[in-house]
Amino acid sequence: MQAITLTGKEKWAALGLAALGSTMFSAKAVFIKLAYQFDISSIDLMSLRMLMALPFYAGILWWTNRKKEPMVITRKDIWRIVLYGIMGYYIASYFDFWGLEYVSASMERLILFIYPTLVVILSAIFTKKKVTKWEVLAIGITYSGMLLAFFDKIKIGGVHETLIGGSLIFVSALTYAIYLIGSGRLIPKFGTVRFTSLSMIVACIAVIFHNLIANGQLALLDFPWQIYTLALMIALISTVIPSFLISEAIKRIGSSEVAITGNIGPISTIILSMIFLHEVIGLWQWVGTAIVLFGVSLLSRKKG
Repeated sequence: MQAITLTGKEKWAALGLAALGSTMFSAKAVFIKLAYQFDISSIDLMSLRMLMALPFYAGILWWTNRKKEPMVITRKDIWRIVLYGIMGYYIASYFDFWGLEYVSASMERLILFIYPTLVVILSAIFTKKKVTKWEVLAIGITYSGMLLAFFDKIKIGGVHETLIGGSLIFVSALTYAIYLIGSGRLIPKFGTVRFTSLSMIVACIAVIFHNLIANGQLALLDFPWQIYTLALMIALISTVIPSFLISEAIKRIGSSEVAITGNIGPISTIILSMIFLHEVIGLWQWVGTAIVLFGVSLLSRKKG
């Protein structure tokens, strides 16, 4: 996607949208880990999240269509919306939820945030987009900091569970990177609100079908109230609001920069994990945090 030409202040505002969206997304892992304490499967929790988010997306889509010109959707557009909706919000989310059954919230964030490098690499391969020296430098510094910050977490996890959970979340990162690239092409045509709403509606339908196939029926009414509260928080705080923030940022500055800016997410995950999951953060993790923030700050500089 070709990003819009922006002034310095406008670019900072777009980076702010991406950073806020990433922070809100990062809370999802903590909410999920809290929900797993009440013995719920990943597909049931994901189904509750999608069902609670669906009315908001459907309502927003209806309201937007009333205010703007009718959408002109070709058959090719429909297939693309279905494809990227399934990739970005069904497959990526499912493998993320599943992986969190095996690894900690902070470990999940480390593995999941491989996706900025995947976006840059896939963009270079399939769209021939040039990788600038600033992108290479920002990625290198950022991921060096994250590896340092999560070094102790890697040592703590068991090999078997780490391999299973890590592999599942890597698939999530890969499919989300593909979604970012694809959505970057479609958002200019449909607009941020319409495209995000359509993608989430597609994903919700896919999740419900998955649940029906896996369980034979939708049995989502017998959980404790804490599950429904956490599912609602996942739906609103970590799904509905940040999905629009990220999509708008992609529209303004492009998918590669949004992906790299999102690296602030692991830092907020560390903080939230300390508060709500009582994770202990050591000195080297804080040093890594500072390095990550420095790497993200490089995005404000012009690319050479």
